[in-house]
Amino acid sequence: MAEITVKGGTLPQEEINAYMRQIREKNPSRTVESAVIEVDGEYVNVSYKLEPVSFERVRRITGYLVGTTDRWNNAKRAEERDRVKHQI
Repeated sequence: MAEITVKGGTLPQEEINAYMRQIREKNPSRTVESAVIEVDGEYVNVSYKLEPVSFERVRRITGYLVGTTDRWNNAKRAEERDRVKHQI
């Protein structure tokens, strides 16, 4: 459940729910970690933080797109070990 903070005033729960619904609609595949709703007179500023997206690193090694090399045979592992690694 997202941590929701209202600053500078009060809002009815249904309005808070509407703001949270908008955030979820904009980010359907993400989880809201926290939200800050700042009330400034007639204006409302909503800022939020989404939980980080986990990802599997995919690299192009010796012509193949791979996530991990654990299924490679010894020859392909040696090819990866011997390749020139470029630095930025």
